[in-house]
Amino acid sequence: MNSKKPYLVVILIQTIVCGYLLLSKVAFDRGLNTFVFTVYRQAAATLFLLPFSLIFEWKNAPPLSFITLCKIFLFSLFGITLSLNMYGIGLNYATPTLAAAGSNCVPAITFFFALLLREETVKIGTIPGIVKVAGIVACMGGALTLAFYKGPHLRPLFHLFKIKGHQAHGSNGKTWIKGCFLLLTSNTLYALSLVLQVRLIKTYPAKLLLTNLLCFTSAIQSFAIAIAVERDSKEWKLDWNVKLLAVAYAGFVVMGAAYYLQTWIIEKKGSVFMAMSSPLGLMITMFCSSFFLGDITYLGSILGGILLVGGLYSVLWGKSKEQTLNNENNMKSAVESSLSELNKSMAAEGVL
Repeated sequence: MNSKKPYLVVILIQTIVCGYLLLSKVAFDRGLNTFVFTVYRQAAATLFLLPFSLIFEWKNAPPLSFITLCKIFLFSLFGITLSLNMYGIGLNYATPTLAAAGSNCVPAITFFFALLLREETVKIGTIPGIVKVAGIVACMGGALTLAFYKGPHLRPLFHLFKIKGHQAHGSNGKTWIKGCFLLLTSNTLYALSLVLQVRLIKTYPAKLLLTNLLCFTSAIQSFAIAIAVERDSKEWKLDWNVKLLAVAYAGFVVMGAAYYLQTWIIEKKGSVFMAMSSPLGLMITMFCSSFFLGDITYLGSILGGILLVGGLYSVLWGKSKEQTLNNENNMKSAVESSLSELNKSMAAEGVL
């Protein structure tokens, strides 16, 4: 069961993210300001995590050095604040399905950053190495197929809501390009943060408290950006409707629970493993967006999804196989070293 736990947690995270995309899109289409939304969600996440941080980790938490605080500030600024604000605007221009599709560039970008920082290796001469590269190429091909090929469309037979102005992949060319650019930039920052998060956790291993500090720092940074962009007090008002629900869900469930689970996954399985689960999120979002919002599903979306899922399992298989081979080689080296030491010892005693 413990071996399956990371996979179950990944499925849970992607389902949570799907709900966030759908609720956020509905809220944005009904007038919620994206910058204000980011402030509220980060503040809600901070308040949600604070009591748990104080109860479970405050007493045993390592001291915060000035260098660690600087790392937290910079990580929060680029990996969370700027990434979330760009993602929110991009989602406002696009659709949940396109946003989820754009997230599938994250594995390739994360893998590239991990290679640069020597967290990942590729042995081209081995079958696992070739499969890993083929999986990355398949993910890129799937993302490009989703973005640039539509093909025939399949309208949903039944849906619960119809949000105004909602059309798959956007109806305006300029709006679609803006959305794609912002989502790609956001995902690039997010991919870099996944890799750097491994090092940040090693610097400050109190995961719950670290998540709380990141959310708090991001809330302050997001407030500074929002107050400079939007000063109309009416934009900051939340009523008892889907806007408040979207903020509560994003803050308490996504940034509170899902972000902590993501930190746990990265520590256990690595940054690329977390990033490679994004195609699963696309499939969940594609179905839910069509069923709940009446989003149009194109043949290109289905073909792209197949490529993405195939790429996902190719990379995971390659990583698993490489890890198994490395463990076997390490065990073999340890046995050979032990035998060599034993032979030397016996030779020194005159046994041989």
